[in-house]
Amino acid sequence: MLDQITPLILTYNEEPNLHRLLSQLRWARRVVVLDSGSTDETVRIANSFPNVVVLERAFDSHAAQWNHGLLASDMDTPWVLALDADYVVGESAVTEISALNPPEAVAGYRAAFRYCIQGQPLSGSLYPPVTVLFRREQGKYVQEGHTQRLHLDGEVRSLAAVLDHDDRKPLSRWLSSQEKYATLEARMLRQSTWGDLRWQDRLRTLLVVTPWLVPIYALTVKRCILDGKAGWYYALQRGIAEAILSLKLLEFHLFGSDREH
Repeated sequence: MLDQITPLILTYNEEPNLHRLLSQLRWARRVVVLDSGSTDETVRIANSFPNVVVLERAFDSHAAQWNHGLLASDMDTPWVLALDADYVVGESAVTEISALNPPEAVAGYRAAFRYCIQGQPLSGSLYPPVTVLFRREQGKYVQEGHTQRLHLDGEVRSLAAVLDHDDRKPLSRWLSSQEKYATLEARMLRQSTWGDLRWQDRLRTLLVVTPWLVPIYALTVKRCILDGKAGWYYALQRGIAEAILSLKLLEFHLFGSDREH
């Protein structure tokens, strides 16, 4: 199965994460890294691996980047392993994937994640399962808010192996990203009808609920309070992200549109 898979990774200034991930993908005959104009050592790190091909494209949306990677990289394998640079693909996941023998009706496999703060696994998180392995010709990404969703023509099964999400980029980078994500998410929320929204997004439109509810949920239901400082760090991160989104929605209500400049 591994010979039928091409890993695809999107990058932008992923110097703290990329070497770790590429070291875990040495089994792949070819790895495609699609970079969005990194200004750090990301491209140099990618080029240091003999099985890596680096493509570059100016970023416009996550969905457009993923679709470009699928179409422009001359992939010659039927399967794609779509990864963020801060994922950790352990030996158990590689072993499971190598042994897969998917029937024709199966179009992809989703993976659950264990969220880590500086390498410390948390007891739980809000990070959802993601379809990471799929048939290339049956997948297309669409943009939904600040993130992308993969549409597949076929059945999606779950991997038993759990991947780690362990982002080592600094807090300043995370904060700058949240402002951009919140802008996209606020646009999506205000363009959607109440009936089309998930219950989580309906809470977000109430403005004052999620900035305090989400960290409490992370600490209690997801048991992050058991993880010490790392758990509190994660809970505060999630609360700050929700607060930034609430500010963006309030900005729209006060000024009639989000102000990007």
